[in-house]
Amino acid sequence: MDVYEAVTSRRAVRGFTDRDISKEMLERVLSAAAWSPSGSNLQPWNTYVVTGAPLAELKKRAGERVAARTPWDEREYEMYPPELESPYRDRRSAFGHERYSALGITSDDWEARQRAASANWDCFGAPAALFCYIDRDLGAPQWADVGMYLQTVMLLLRSEGLHSCPQMAWSVYRKTVAEVLSPPEGLILFCGMSIGYEDVTEPYKRTGRAPLNETVTFVEG
Repeated sequence: MDVYEAVTSRRAVRGFTDRDISKEMLERVLSAAAWSPSGSNLQPWNTYVVTGAPLAELKKRAGERVAARTPWDEREYEMYPPELESPYRDRRSAFGHERYSALGITSDDWEARQRAASANWDCFGAPAALFCYIDRDLGAPQWADVGMYLQTVMLLLRSEGLHSCPQMAWSVYRKTVAEVLSPPEGLILFCGMSIGYEDVTEPYKRTGRAPLNETVTFVEG
């Protein structure tokens, strides 16, 4: 798979089979991803890969919180600005419509939307998950470095025939994640990532992208 195919075939998959993933494959992906760019080579990512019994325990604990409807943990970063302006608001709204309409869920069926969202904390059935932390003392440039690292991971997973789903949703269950992973005090959970082989029976609609002239300006001589 060449890099163009990896980029264009990567998407947030929300349905995985239980087919095992070898540790060797994950090590190969993460060893290569370590070459992602970072300012002054800080390499600000702190990655935990969870499989087997620990992942099952995490899913169990998260599922119990979902069932009990316990309050979410307070976010340690702002996921979106409180007043999201267009075109970003419009793109987010279009994504939500496409996501739930593919599942046959109407905009006013709040309970069905909640059930669909709760699949996040089962990792959509994936047999492996990655949790990425960043030191709370680092700044916006280092958060950007973490984003580049995670994109590199996802593209390398595609080259191995795997799919993924990055999930900032895990930030609201960060205390449950910490119970299982025991990260150092100074780290903030940025996101989780479900990893596995796609369940091709899961319905979805591919989210489109803005036309090039909406996001790119060529300044030519």
